[in-house]
Amino acid sequence: MKKILEIACFDFLSAEIALSSLADRIELCQDRQNGGLTPSLEEFKYLRGKYSKPIYVMIRPSAGTFLYTDLELELMQRDLLSFKQAGADGFVFGILTPHNEIDAAHCAKLLDLAAGLPCTFHRAVDQTSDLEKSIEQLVSLGFQSVLTSGGKHTALEGAQTLAQLVHKYSEKIEIIVGGNVRSENIVELQNTTGAGSYHSSAILDYESFASGEEIKRLRMLL
Repeated sequence: MKKILEIACFDFLSAEIALSSLADRIELCQDRQNGGLTPSLEEFKYLRGKYSKPIYVMIRPSAGTFLYTDLELELMQRDLLSFKQAGADGFVFGILTPHNEIDAAHCAKLLDLAAGLPCTFHRAVDQTSDLEKSIEQLVSLGFQSVLTSGGKHTALEGAQTLAQLVHKYSEKIEIIVGGNVRSENIVELQNTTGAGSYHSSAILDYESFASGEEIKRLRMLL
């Protein structure tokens, strides 16, 4: 079965590079320094009009924690509807409670607004205390995918946990391996985790934008 390669794009140029590449889809966001925030709607509209490759949009109004104010939660709902109307193929978001558990009620509201479009719960899941319990909740809520490093800083560090999650849950939810995934470690990650989906910014050391050559290498190794 073909492996999925998703490229995280934090800026317009990286998005154009990835959408013109061998990637299967992109996650569009902005502000790499803070792990990704909701992107520009106007930039999305331009990309959507020019490229047919799937674009998943991150819905994250502020950096720091994944606990949001009532105003931020309302903004997330409005943003999701705006991007949906503009042609988004899917969404990426994650909301936690003050105790770093999945905020099921607020996630359910966004899932309802997505109305069947695929939704990924992002690496906020790695901040929860029990990954298996969290993923079971995400399955019950109706998330199609979860992006995780296995609870560690990088996917390599969390590879054994990722392997357990893939073994236990991959028939119920797409486990997307993320966290410093690069061409030099993706074969080891495949061999260890057995996952079918991988997430990378494809930004090389000392560079600022996605590398088309790195995306090609990642694709060829999958």
